[in-house]
Amino acid sequence: MKNKLLFSVVLLFVLLAFPIRAAAASYSFGLPQEDVQAYWNADGTLSIDYTFVFQNDPGASPIDYVDVGIPNSNYDISSVTADVDGWPITDIQTSQYVSVGVALGLGARAIPAGTTGTVHAHIDRVSKVLYPDSGDSKYASADFSPTWFDSSLVHGATNLSVTFHLPPGVGPNDPRYHSNPQNWPGPGTPATALDSQGLVAYTWQSDSANGFTQYTFGASFPASVVPSSAIVQHNILDDLVAVLTTLIAAAGPCLCVVGFFLFIILLGVLGAWQQNQRKKDYLPPTIAIEGHGIKRGLTAVEAALLAEQPLDRVMTMILFGLVKKNAATVTSSDPLQLKISDPLPAGLYPYETDFLAAFKPSPAGVPFPNGQAIRRKALQDMTINMLKSLQEKMKGFSRKETLDYYKTITENAWQQVSAAGTPEVKAQALDDNLEWTMADRDFETRSQTVFGGGPVFVPIWWGHYNPTFGGGSAAPMPSIGGHGGAISLPHLPGADFAGSIVGGVNSFSKNVIGDLTGFTSHITDKTNPVPVAPSSGGGWHGGGGGCACACACAGCACACAVGGR
Repeated sequence: MKNKLLFSVVLLFVLLAFPIRAAAASYSFGLPQEDVQAYWNADGTLSIDYTFVFQNDPGASPIDYVDVGIPNSNYDISSVTADVDGWPITDIQTSQYVSVGVALGLGARAIPAGTTGTVHAHIDRVSKVLYPDSGDSKYASADFSPTWFDSSLVHGATNLSVTFHLPPGVGPNDPRYHSNPQNWPGPGTPATALDSQGLVAYTWQSDSANGFTQYTFGASFPASVVPSSAIVQHNILDDLVAVLTTLIAAAGPCLCVVGFFLFIILLGVLGAWQQNQRKKDYLPPTIAIEGHGIKRGLTAVEAALLAEQPLDRVMTMILFGLVKKNAATVTSSDPLQLKISDPLPAGLYPYETDFLAAFKPSPAGVPFPNGQAIRRKALQDMTINMLKSLQEKMKGFSRKETLDYYKTITENAWQQVSAAGTPEVKAQALDDNLEWTMADRDFETRSQTVFGGGPVFVPIWWGHYNPTFGGGSAAPMPSIGGHGGAISLPHLPGADFAGSIVGGVNSFSKNVIGDLTGFTSHITDKTNPVPVAPSSGGGWHGGGGGCACACACAGCACACAVGGR
């Protein structure tokens, strides 16, 4: 009798903790293909376009409802549209099986057992999905998990493609994808391209994915391209409250179970949040540990690294410095080839000698086989060594105070160039301050403003940088204040000169670095590796599926779902 009573109590507990919906017991399907298009709009909202290809199992119940999770409740259900095999779906209502989402009623177009059907859904303008990038206050962070299904319902592999379409105004060199997408079985580096609207697009694709795992993808882009009001100021307390609310809603009558594990779960969520706060930028994390005082004596190149400027800009700064020092001459810009001086001038920085070594031909005088890949690897190694050196120099100093100090130097450099009274004086000021002006994050815009108003007398070394100018060499520039007749100096229209410098950065990126994000990611993996995130699946919601969508990441736009009911 006691054993029977004990069995009855255990059975009752199990039924309360894991209620079973008999109607959902016969759902069983595959998801051979899924395509997700995430559009990060100019107003800071997110539009999501799903295409699911369902393969219903023989003998299973028809797939009559598909529940699609939505990142949060800040959307208008009237903006949701859907169709099945091209036929419009008119039964669209708030889902009862996911905490935030919609239920698509397929009605007469339900997918019968043993057949395949395609369901397309579009969710327009979900707001409050962007957060500040913790590594760069001028960037916005966007993380997104496509909806997933209960593992008791869906099985098999899924050919999954997820594409981020970044907002208008984001240039090819501006964004940064977040490396190592959570739980993702495919390549961590997305394919980068311009979509049909000319927007920068990142695409992650794998045919080894599945329909029941939560995958999280992310990117950061300049915050200036969206309204500041669209960027949510992150609050960890809000995250924990949201997690608790979702867990309670998912648990139903089994609050005792949730209460038992709640503390452990919240600790895990807090750990996940801390991991996501550590952005995937190339600076070693120890540089960000605040010390006291300013680290003086950094070069413009090192100051640009400290500010985490795009690495194609940093490389071009190094190239300008070497040309100015008469250590190298550009003999070809496409592909970039250098004639290296022999002997080298004294006083070069270690990163300058490493840079030149990357461009040296083989001993036989023949360019390296697979030269671009070898050169790119050498430049990556050079950058890693630079970052290690910078890390040593910054020990005990405040990164924030140091950045403010070098920002002042950059502003003074621009003022000297802008305040020059004559083109000749401006040329000398430019010669003295070019690297520091390039250390400005807004260099492209300011150079057009400062130099675009009239002719620019180019520095004496300009012909060694631009082999197409003046037959490969620039005429000497007379000393300022000289006496005598008319001065004849090599010059360019201001806009052309500014465009040449900016174009040099783009050319370096295209001809030497290749994919900037991939180039930087290799360095990040060595200097600021991303910790492996703990697995976090969709959870459970009764016996039929669903999830407890617990998202505590900077820029998190997670979604979760259940298929069928």
